[in-house]
Amino acid sequence: MDADELLRRYQTGERNFTQICLHSVNLSEVCLAGINLDSASLVNVTFSHSNLSGANLIAANLAASCLWRTNLSGANLIWTNLKAANLIRANLSNVDLHKASLQKSDLRLADLCNADLSGADLSGADLSYANLSGANLAGANLNGANLTGANLNKADLSYTSLKKTILFKADLSNVDFSQVSLKKVDLYELLASP
Repeated sequence: MDADELLRRYQTGERNFTQICLHSVNLSEVCLAGINLDSASLVNVTFSHSNLSGANLIAANLAASCLWRTNLSGANLIWTNLKAANLIRANLSNVDLHKASLQKSDLRLADLCNADLSGADLSGADLSYANLSGANLAGANLNGANLTGANLNKADLSYTSLKKTILFKADLSNVDFSQVSLKKVDLYELLASP
């Protein structure tokens, strides 16, 4: 299947595209709301300014994809591979990213309000000025992540790994650190400017 066939079939009302393989195609500025891309291989696909709200992307491979300013609100991204993906200014509010791989992803200024990131791997991710208010980060790996200026108000950081995480100017109000392991974490480094 190619991108033209996908769009044609979507426009006729089809929504189920599980396990499709599309690599290095441009799907910018398209509406694919409610699409089912369960276990799809979408490596290096460009979705800039697209609408994927309510999409099912469980276990999809979106490594190195461009999702800049993409609307993924309410999408299901459990176990999704988003390694090194460009998610700058993406709307990821209320998404389910449980156990997702987001290593070295660019999430600057992304809206992750009330997102489920429990057990997600965000090591080395850039979350500068991202909105993570009310997000569930329980058990997430934030080692080496940049959270400069991020809004973590009321975020759940229980059992989260914060080794070498940058939290300079981050909003940590209403965050309960009682279940966060700060063992072997340099608190000066944690709050120091990058």
